Amino acid sequence: MFELDRHLAQQIVDRAMAILPYNVNVMDRQGVIIGSGDVERIDSRHEGAQLVLANQRVVALDTQAAACLQGVKPGINLPLLHAGRLVGVLGITGEPEQVRPFAELLRMTAEMLVEQSVLQAEQHWRGQQQEAWLVNLLERGYPVASLADDAERLRMRWKWPLQGCLLCLAAESDHQHSQGQLVTQMRARHPHDIILPLGLHEVLWLRSGKPQAPRPSWLEQADQRDWPVGRILLAEAVESLADLREATEALINLRDYVQEMRVSERMVSLAEFRLAVLLHQQQGSWTVQQLLAPIQPLRRADANGQLIATLRSWLQHNGHAQACAAQLQVHRNTLRYRLDRIAEITGLELDRMNDRMLLSIGLALFPE
Repeated sequence: MFELDRHLAQQIVDRAMAILPYNVNVMDRQGVIIGSGDVERIDSRHEGAQLVLANQRVVALDTQAAACLQGVKPGINLPLLHAGRLVGVLGITGEPEQVRPFAELLRMTAEMLVEQSVLQAEQHWRGQQQEAWLVNLLERGYPVASLADDAERLRMRWKWPLQGCLLCLAAESDHQHSQGQLVTQMRARHPHDIILPLGLHEVLWLRSGKPQAPRPSWLEQADQRDWPVGRILLAEAVESLADLREATEALINLRDYVQEMRVSERMVSLAEFRLAVLLHQQQGSWTVQQLLAPIQPLRRADANGQLIATLRSWLQHNGHAQACAAQLQVHRNTLRYRLDRIAEITGLELDRMNDRMLLSIGLALFPE
């Protein structure tokens, strides 16, 4: 239920008096002035307003009539309604015949600001409830059926599939301000999508009815609009809330992975790093430590990082020596010497698929 407060009352006064040449008062449902162009009248009881509240009609008071009432000056007092309910009283000071042409303008201004305030309050409440929905989405103990019921109650309607994107704020941005700004801008730009703040540094963007990921040009457009997006992480589109929970958790894990591994790309797909992210989450386990064992002696023996860089390039080029040597700008004999040295240190054969996989996994779990 809407209640007129002092902040909104004074806002009505200030907005109205910017266009009207008369003093304006706003009274609450007890007839007390809570907003006025005359600060000395604030908190005083207005008997003219009490007449409006009692009769729910416009009350015009000339000098003679005003003199008979407490806290009243000549003017016109109007009921302020919202959704058919009396929420306060508006007063414009002056002889009734002089101020009457401005009375309806005052009412229109006040009703517009009240409606705007109610809409903002509803949006704020819904935003808080949707953020709570996101918390429940990430809480595995919260039933999926309840998630669906909550979404319906909050009018969070979407079309399947839903494609999850995690927008990470730029490092140089004021995160608290930038996050709210980005959410507002994106909701205006993508009204059919679900866009929610996540923590303090990210925004979750659930693209409704879109099986395909945003194009790389999306980041260029975001930069042109001055959106504070440092990086966008992409999951595959899903067809159920249960899968959406998994995809969102995977995006958060991908965020942790790219930060720790110092991945430089601004648009990163979960599909590209799925195995590495999964192993990164379990890197303290004995099994993952065994997978990392072959790369450890290579890191210790490679003080300047030359062998690690060579191995990364060789794996990226799928063992094609010529392309690898060209990228590293070395002779093929130099490349062959380095690869032999890597094999000697790790005890692995680079021509064997299983050994190459072990080296690839090891490199994926160490920062570049």
